[in-house]
Amino acid sequence: MPTPQPTPQDVPIREEPIRIGQFLKLAGLAEDGVHAREILEAGEVTVNGAPEHRRGAQIRRGDVVSVAGRSVRPA
Repeated sequence: MPTPQPTPQDVPIREEPIRIGQFLKLAGLAEDGVHAREILEAGEVTVNGAPEHRRGAQIRRGDVVSVAGRSVRPA
């Protein structure tokens, strides 16, 4: 039986799409742009369950971004 995933925390954004690097910083999942790049390159970030490595990837409201067991989504 799969482990239930916690409900993602909503993070308000002003405009969409938003670059994932910016969103990681806004959501508090990355300390700064360098940290965002490092965790993306290390394969620690997933978007809607798929690994994401591109710092400039565009995400939209409703996408679920996960890092180290914490999930957030732009709202």
